[in-house]
Amino acid sequence: MADQPAAAGVSAAVPAVTTPVPAASDEQIALDHERGARGHLVVKDRAVARIAVAAALGVPGVVRQSGGLFKLPGRDLPRAEVSMGPESVAVALYIAVSWPCPIAVLSREVQREVGERIETLTGLPMDTLHVVVAAAVPGDAGTPADVDTRQLVAEVPADCRPTPPRAPLARPAAALVTVFVAAGLLIVAGLTGREFLIAKDVIAPAAWLRNSVSWVAGLHWQSWMLPTATLATLTGLALVYLAVTPRTRTHLPVGKPKASVVWVRPTDVARMCSARARTVAGIRSVQTTVDRRRATVHVAPTGEVHAHDLEATVRDAVQPGLAMLATPRELRVRIGRVKS
Repeated sequence: MADQPAAAGVSAAVPAVTTPVPAASDEQIALDHERGARGHLVVKDRAVARIAVAAALGVPGVVRQSGGLFKLPGRDLPRAEVSMGPESVAVALYIAVSWPCPIAVLSREVQREVGERIETLTGLPMDTLHVVVAAAVPGDAGTPADVDTRQLVAEVPADCRPTPPRAPLARPAAALVTVFVAAGLLIVAGLTGREFLIAKDVIAPAAWLRNSVSWVAGLHWQSWMLPTATLATLTGLALVYLAVTPRTRTHLPVGKPKASVVWVRPTDVARMCSARARTVAGIRSVQTTVDRRRATVHVAPTGEVHAHDLEATVRDAVQPGLAMLATPRELRVRIGRVKS
């Protein structure tokens, strides 16, 4: 009976002995702090942009397009605009595609490839990645992008509410007027500086502004003042209207309404319609025009054909391409010489 308390005392002391030695963990923590204090890893925007461009060129259907000698520098495609954050990165990627190709499918493949490559090489998670198709280069119709077409119908989870990106817009209507106003202010600034130098006897030519102000101050009512005031009022109202007028959209969204991340120019949509119409047998030439409401395909057949049959065939070939747009345009088919 006397030995039982001693055994109990030994068993109670065992957990205290099995605790890891704190000196080793403190040493490891100190070593980690020392390593972290030696420097930091900084990834520049330019490096991320090059990674994005290289990853985009690896996707079938994305081609390289040079800006050319007479174009603005920095317009080579693909190109990337990168915005770096402390823990994430956002990229706007402008690409050129080999036409014809499924743009919506190709853009999803570009997003997947570029996002994975940036996260793998930089270690930074991708916050947003916008893909803008800036040009379409004619290519072989038999070499479409090798991607999974099921990505077109992928459903967005119910609990996912993505923030819709801003659509490309034209420059403000008041931009041209602003240039003239800025030029006028620079002229006034130059004249004011000239009057200041004359007042300080630095130069001695005839004063312009002082004489003009004195002439205006001495004026009385004249018949030309009312039309001038009316014209100035109308000009001011026109400038206010141009300043507040909403800017027009320069591109058409592709994909689901209010959730598009890819936009194409109306010119590229017209090229797509013409390329699809040329797949119909018996057509000599095709010309397509796209506006805000409709897409009109003008077809010139090689010989005399039935208008109804040719129109139906062209419509069946072109309509699937227009269906990819978030706001599909009305399709009209115009036939040249036909047999009634």
